[in-house]
Amino acid sequence: MSDARYPIGKYVPEPYSEEQKKAWLEIIRQLPEAIEYAILNLDEAQLKTPYREGGWSVIQLVHHVADSHINAYIRFKLGLTELNPTIKPYEEKEWALLADNDIVPINVSITLLHALHQRWYATIKDLTDEQWERTVVHPEHGRQMSLWFLLGMYAWHSKHHVAHITSLRERNNW
Repeated sequence: MSDARYPIGKYVPEPYSEEQKKAWLEIIRQLPEAIEYAILNLDEAQLKTPYREGGWSVIQLVHHVADSHINAYIRFKLGLTELNPTIKPYEEKEWALLADNDIVPINVSITLLHALHQRWYATIKDLTDEQWERTVVHPEHGRQMSLWFLLGMYAWHSKHHVAHITSLRERNNW
């Protein structure tokens, strides 16, 4: 049986290519629709079901993607406007436990993702090769990360969490 934590495997960085860039940008552009499709027709009990034992519920996953991608958008903006900035990590597990995850309907985060991804995609779709090589410093990892690396990581992140939901649906025959 595959590892439910990583239904598409772990992120593996890829060298720069125009084809890869187009594919990753398309994943970023289409993530809101992919999330919407993944949760289509799930009832409240299903939305509250963890994608794996000890994992987040579908609702928490969707709110997490919104939280994470807000941070990603800011990280890209910092990387494009400052010289090698240190980005701010956040406690994603703690964020998932905050009250808004229980109170705010899932469609609010989906609406946020639509607006956010439209802005994010518009910001990065026409970057030059030199801009993709700009870097940020991630203090938890203690290293520089290029915007190219981050594009791949967040494209993977998008597919990773959609796959959590679709894998849960498949396992439960929803």
